[in-house]
Amino acid sequence: QVRMVDSGGGLVQTGGALRLSCAASIDSCRAYTMCWFPQAPGLGREFVEAIRTDRNTYYRDSVKGGFTISRDNAKNEVYLQMNNLKPDDTAVYSCAAGLRIILSALWTASAYDHWGQGTQVTVSS
Repeated sequence: QVRMVDSGGGLVQTGGALRLSCAASIDSCRAYTMCWFPQAPGLGREFVEAIRTDRNTYYRDSVKGGFTISRDNAKNEVYLQMNNLKPDDTAVYSCAAGLRIILSALWTASAYDHWGQGTQVTVSS
């Protein structure tokens, strides 16, 4: 049974930083594309950053220079370092894992097979 546990969220002030973690109990986790999807209140999941098996990363333009995704295949973990946070970044952030996701589908939540429970990030002004 696949289990993914998200952690690291919290309350920070504008300009602050957080590091989210996702621990995945997936066989051959290194074969999965990993991604973070925040979901703000009243909105759907919105792609923020992904890392593929070749460690190439893809991000939403609005987080360029601020968010960085990384993975540790030995630990089956993926991370999202978030710097210079803004109130608009407030959301529940969920980690997702997917097999054989083509490049054009990276940004689509329904393309992913497994999800963490999410961790709340709140940025105060």
